[in-house]
Amino acid sequence: MKLLTASALLCAMMALTTAQDECYVPKKPSCPAGWTEYNKKCYFYVSTPLPWGDAQRNCQSMSANLASVQSLGEYQLIQRVISDGSRANGQTWIGGSDGQQEGYWFWIDGTRFQYTNWCRGEPNNAGSEQCMEMNFSGDLCMNDQSCQSRFPSVCITNKSYFLG
Repeated sequence: MKLLTASALLCAMMALTTAQDECYVPKKPSCPAGWTEYNKKCYFYVSTPLPWGDAQRNCQSMSANLASVQSLGEYQLIQRVISDGSRANGQTWIGGSDGQQEGYWFWIDGTRFQYTNWCRGEPNNAGSEQCMEMNFSGDLCMNDQSCQSRFPSVCITNKSYFLG
């Protein structure tokens, strides 16, 4: 009986000591190829000209939204994303809109509307302009524009989304 107990104990110890430890190593968040990283977010330039709503749906198909701008640094980064993607600084959709209430601007991703770089005299709602573009005129500023106009766009998402 002692031999049987000792054998069982030995087998149990061998099973425990020879088993390989599985260790979970978390992946570091990163942006996928073609996206630009800044401040824990990923930015992507979409060159296809689309109306604002279609541009937003296109961003959503990539688990993103049209870009919101929270600071001068982020504004400059988005300018770089646009110029790198287009080799120019053309008019480009971002995620600002006052479509729900005229004069009350919000970001489509729900973040607080705290930074703007409006062009002089903008937003002016000339011709029912309720969507925001960047790079209007030579001043590279923000402008309200008809949502049916077709422009390229910039999408944004948190880089933690890409942890697959």
